[in-house]
Amino acid sequence: MPPPSDIVKVAIEWPGAFPKLMEIDQKKPLSAIIKEVCEGWSLGNHENFALQNADSTNFYITEKNRNDIKNGSILRLTTSPSQTAAQLHERIQSSSMDAKLEALKDLANSSRDVTFAQEFINLDGISLLTQMVESGTERYQKLQKIMKPCFGDLLSFTLTAFVELMDHGIVSWDTFSVAFIKKIAGYVNKSAMDTAVLQRSLAILESMVLNSQDLYQKVAQEITIGQLIPHLQGTDQDIQTYTIAVINALFLKAPEDKRQFDESSVNILDCPLTEMAHILAQKQLRSIILSNVIRSPKPINDEMAHQLYVLQVLTFNLLEDRMMTKMDPQDQAQRDIIFELRRIAFDVECEPNNSGSIEKRKSMYTRDYKKLGFINHVNPAMDFTQIPPGMLALDNMLYFARHHQDAYIRIVLENSSREDKHECPFGRSSIELTKMLCETLKVGELPSENCHDFHPMFFTHDRSFEEFFCICIQLLNKTWKEMRATSEDFNKVMQVVRDQIMRALTQKPNSLDQLKSRLQNLSYTEILKIRQSERMNQEDFQSRPILELREKIQPEIMELIKQQRLNRLCDGTCFRKISSRRRQDKFWYCRLSPNHKVLHYGDLEESPQGEVSHDLLQEKLPVADIKAVVTGKDCPHMKEKGALKQNKEVLELAFSVLYESDEYLNFIAPDKHEYCVWTDGLNALLGKEMTSDFTKSDMDTLLSMEMKLRLLDLENIQIPEAPPPIPKEPSNYDFVYDCN
Repeated sequence: MPPPSDIVKVAIEWPGAFPKLMEIDQKKPLSAIIKEVCEGWSLGNHENFALQNADSTNFYITEKNRNDIKNGSILRLTTSPSQTAAQLHERIQSSSMDAKLEALKDLANSSRDVTFAQEFINLDGISLLTQMVESGTERYQKLQKIMKPCFGDLLSFTLTAFVELMDHGIVSWDTFSVAFIKKIAGYVNKSAMDTAVLQRSLAILESMVLNSQDLYQKVAQEITIGQLIPHLQGTDQDIQTYTIAVINALFLKAPEDKRQFDESSVNILDCPLTEMAHILAQKQLRSIILSNVIRSPKPINDEMAHQLYVLQVLTFNLLEDRMMTKMDPQDQAQRDIIFELRRIAFDVECEPNNSGSIEKRKSMYTRDYKKLGFINHVNPAMDFTQIPPGMLALDNMLYFARHHQDAYIRIVLENSSREDKHECPFGRSSIELTKMLCETLKVGELPSENCHDFHPMFFTHDRSFEEFFCICIQLLNKTWKEMRATSEDFNKVMQVVRDQIMRALTQKPNSLDQLKSRLQNLSYTEILKIRQSERMNQEDFQSRPILELREKIQPEIMELIKQQRLNRLCDGTCFRKISSRRRQDKFWYCRLSPNHKVLHYGDLEESPQGEVSHDLLQEKLPVADIKAVVTGKDCPHMKEKGALKQNKEVLELAFSVLYESDEYLNFIAPDKHEYCVWTDGLNALLGKEMTSDFTKSDMDTLLSMEMKLRLLDLENIQIPEAPPPIPKEPSNYDFVYDCN
């Protein structure tokens, strides 16, 4: 007979004693269990003791997390969190350098546990650490020359403990003094600083900026652009990642009035980081990131890719203001831009007011504005009152006219010499293209937390968006000619151009020249071939006989997909345990038994290299006990953790298995593919329909392939919509042969 579900068999260690095997009743209060353990070793004052996981985390067992204890777990009897916090609080104030160093090392390890952190913070431990950083380290700086390694470790452990304690969100970031900020900024500004100290300092500055608008101002004034550049030029990718994270944080929090300044009046390397939002577009940082990070021989890891993606998004978001600004038809400065476009295109100067009649000048302007392709020939300023793209479209047109003057003049004159119905309207095209590019690059949207989709080519030029536009407007003109389009075909041309751009971007060109080359190969003829090939998979199989065959095959394909999903569940997957603090230190593994009757799962110390055998997974959940599978915001762990609840990416990867007695097993899939595999597999086990996007995609792919194979012998044969008619009966059956 199996033991009751409330009884957990564990081993408990105590220093200097032989470990005990015990059965813990989860219905008992934790204090009663600790008292029982202490009595077994004849230890008094059981209230001064606690149980701890004897793994690498060393987290305390509390009433909140005691249900995480599994059969076979190894626990450790140790001093209570309050006792440990008090002891460490006293030890880190020791006058002995060695004793202080050892205490800070222990504090840095213990601070990851929220239970300990709360007790240490209650003792005003955060203030003690900040005081040590502000003033205490100065005494040891005198010894730095003779004890440099010791000093670096001392400061590193102090800052690590600080970061871990603040990560729990118990203490507000607004409580820190200017002296502390100056000290942390000073570590970042030093050219030769211990790597661990520099990492922690950068992490602290990032958190300060993201969590407090007041601290943003103070931090940004303490660090200059030139002081960050050496960290980007180094070879340590972690330091580079932390540095770009600080830049992104400052960029994200920069107020609108700090996003522009006159860089010609100052040396930008001496500028405070309050000007970061504008400086990022300048050559110094961009070129350093390009040469030292993107084009570094080291492969870019996921965290760096994410920070580069965030930087790309925030840089493009600087365009949002112009994108959402309508043109004021009465603003002479804005109207002068349109005059400039006319002047460059037709090599004309603005006529004085008294030259010729007003009607003649109006007629000339109207004629030229028509050639420039504006919708409103009389007052083209009205074309820029639509938002988006607003004034951003006019900015792009002026940039193209000034920096690619030959191409601009050629496009305008080419189209003005065509018949009216065949001319490609430059003005209208530019406005619609700018709007399309803003949608493609998601200008104005905040960066996603889990995305790594950055494009190296946008880091190769100071005005990458404008250059991107210049390439695409020439592509649009080329495609217009290839399609022999008329004004009625405008929307069709824009759809083809969007297709060309999206297909080129998916190849992640490393430079704008590579983008040009890829777009050159994606001519209208090539797009037609690609579309025709794709259409063959859709339209050529719509006749009734084919549809009937599809319906017959579909259940076989669905059964094949189901078996694949169940096989994947049998292989198992490693999941991360994600807390509200974004910490992802712990792993657990889950897999289905070969007979599809039991889910085996259990915690792991680290991510496995391959499959984990059933023997190593202590917990079991019979499939017969599963009541339902819920996803997203219906999951218990998404309701419990407010921070995770707000994270859209995590929400989309969450699912839970509900079983008897209102118990549940919570999952957060590593990616969308694993999420679909597991939700499909679990639904298949319960006899429910598999509804994920991957099932639909697999069904379409496999069904299309199977149809092609079965119809291979009918290639180039027209399949009739209806079966051939049945002939009339013969006049006699004399031809029938009787075997008897």
